[in-house]
Amino acid sequence: MEKFIDRASEMKTLQNEYERSGSSLVILYGRRRIGKTTLITEFIKEKEALFFLASEESEIQNRNLFKEKAAEFLHNDLLKNADVKNWDVIFKTIADTPFTTKPVIVMDEFQYIGKANPAFPSVFQRIWEEYLKNRQIMVILCGSLISMMESQTLAYSSPLYGRRTAQIRLKQIPFRYYREFFPGKTRRELIEMYAVTGGVPKYMESFAECGDIFQSIRSCVLNRSGYLYDEPHFLLQQEISEVGSYFSVLRAIAAGNSKLSAISTILEVKATSLTKYLKTLIDLDILEREVPATEDNPEKSKRGLYKIRDNYIRFWFAFVYPNMSFLESGNEEIVMNKIRKSLASGHTAFVYEDICRERMWDLNADGAWPFHFARIGRWWDKENEIDIAAIDPDGKNIILGECKYWQDPVGIPVLRELEQKSISVGWQRNNRRIWYVLFSASGFTDELKGLAAHRSDLLLCDDSGN
Repeated sequence: MEKFIDRASEMKTLQNEYERSGSSLVILYGRRRIGKTTLITEFIKEKEALFFLASEESEIQNRNLFKEKAAEFLHNDLLKNADVKNWDVIFKTIADTPFTTKPVIVMDEFQYIGKANPAFPSVFQRIWEEYLKNRQIMVILCGSLISMMESQTLAYSSPLYGRRTAQIRLKQIPFRYYREFFPGKTRRELIEMYAVTGGVPKYMESFAECGDIFQSIRSCVLNRSGYLYDEPHFLLQQEISEVGSYFSVLRAIAAGNSKLSAISTILEVKATSLTKYLKTLIDLDILEREVPATEDNPEKSKRGLYKIRDNYIRFWFAFVYPNMSFLESGNEEIVMNKIRKSLASGHTAFVYEDICRERMWDLNADGAWPFHFARIGRWWDKENEIDIAAIDPDGKNIILGECKYWQDPVGIPVLRELEQKSISVGWQRNNRRIWYVLFSASGFTDELKGLAAHRSDLLLCDDSGN
């Protein structure tokens, strides 16, 4: 059973929908293993609720199973024994039943019924209008195939478009909640766990049962009979047809090719032919396109770089996929040695930058600076790269920062190098105030701490503690 952490805003949305007068239709979706069922289970505790999990069987099979669940929920033997030929009878029976509190009807993996019968969203739209819309009832349509849920329930072309009263796209759990999930671990160990599990509750649950990060990788990821061994293939196969083409794109990016031109060169295809693959991977939250934080028109910027935003998929394409031949031939130790050698510098250090940028928003909310920045990202040009660039366009303030996932404390040279690089940042060059922030997984030297004590424009964030 997954631990229930975070999800406060999603629970609040569901509760608000439950408490509103009249009917509620909530669309809840997100990738597999992200914790949708756990969220719903927590929400419907002590409520009058019918939970139905659709399967990939035929529509008739699903309808018969739903009828049985509904009959059981309503204690209705007449419905249980009836030969039901359409969905209307079941929903009308539910709608006509008096309840002491507002009933909640959950249809999990809703997209499978629509897959079996493409007309089902139209059928459900009619049922909603005729039987449910004017009743005190809450319906949650839940699904894990993102593209299918969007086309069946949210898209303008969907018969259900405009009927929903709320929608929730469930995302990964942020790093800030990892201590609740792994209470005995140091901050550095939490960073390692996040670097591989990436906020997916099911992965976190698996890793919690093992020891350190390397034991977890060995037993959960490199284990050929475990679900994580081929998880990216499974995730993509559910959403798209040409898995091989998408794998080629992801492998190219994981190998360090972040520019569109570099990806097209290594794959020996025209850049224009990659657009559809990149867009799909961005829509699935697997990929993101980054531009320097100082760009005024991010969408039109020609400086975009592509990055795998899903930590587990990034790890898998860096360490598992290229080494499949070793793993399939039983040479797991060779792969483990590669992971031990490169995990920190080749993977965790980059995820640490994401963790630091997430923390920047918390610092922003807590008043760490005498202003609030409006956007944050990285900054780069042809010669330099800065891990953190946060912009306050109204007050002409810019925060520049570095994130060091080192074994040794960070000293004054890192600050001096950042100050030097800041000269290359063109944003509001003649009319700005620069603030500096340094993050370190191993603390700071006494000299740098002494300097920071006398500088109001420098903030040190020490991640070396427990």
